[in-house]
Amino acid sequence: MLVTSPSPENRWPAELHLRFARKKMRTVLVENRHFGPLLVQKAIYPEGEQICHAVIVHPPGGIAGGDELTVEIDLQADSNVVITTPAAAKWYKAPRHRCRQETTVRLAERSTLDWLPQENIFYNATHVSSNFILQLEPGATAIGWDMGLLGRGASGEQWLEGSLRSVTSIERGDGSPLWVERLLLDAPSSMLEACQCLSGFVAFGTLWAIGSSCMAAVANELHSHLPLEAELRAGATSLPGGILLLRVLAQDIERLRQMMTECWLRLRPLVHGLPPQRLRLWAT
Repeated sequence: MLVTSPSPENRWPAELHLRFARKKMRTVLVENRHFGPLLVQKAIYPEGEQICHAVIVHPPGGIAGGDELTVEIDLQADSNVVITTPAAAKWYKAPRHRCRQETTVRLAERSTLDWLPQENIFYNATHVSSNFILQLEPGATAIGWDMGLLGRGASGEQWLEGSLRSVTSIERGDGSPLWVERLLLDAPSSMLEACQCLSGFVAFGTLWAIGSSCMAAVANELHSHLPLEAELRAGATSLPGGILLLRVLAQDIERLRQMMTECWLRLRPLVHGLPPQRLRLWAT
């Protein structure tokens, strides 16, 4: 089936621009601009004034064919930020038009970021293009993840038609790459069952951590706590440049989310020097 660019009347673009700065001992959301249905209502401080939490809200509740979301976030020097979403991102059925999301995050010196969006649920017959760029200046640290579920298993829906194009790029402040990963999934492809791809699992996730403490010893310690089960597989590794990666495959998105959360809590004191604290939003 031919997937085309939507006509202007079928597009629903949305943009969000955020900038955080350190004001004495407080991290402040100093710029909060949005266009269309994508916004942060207010900054919150469940961990005290040093760490600013922002919840990105997409009021339509899902991304439909032709929608284009653009997010740009800047953390100024010495700021501490946690960003999450209130619910899973639903990518609706769109057999003829591709949905797009572009996210760019820039971290200045000594800033810290926890990038913790809830999972992406890819409906059958959706076509998705997603690009994520993270740029870090010296001394900045970051932990984040990306989680996906193919089809709505709870509703008995399988992912039999559709495509997913995704690029994740971790870069130095000057734009030189530290780690780049490209993901290409096509629903009809037999590669989804291959061990080089998803091995037949429907839920998948990658957690990345960047900082001077993300060495082989930390990856090995994290790996020693990971299970190897029929319904859940995970592995951790380290890369040059202070990057740690965790890969998880599962048949149950809730178990995958739980594992990613536990690993984030374990890594946060090592990478950021901040105490582990579960997000209150996830408990509501």
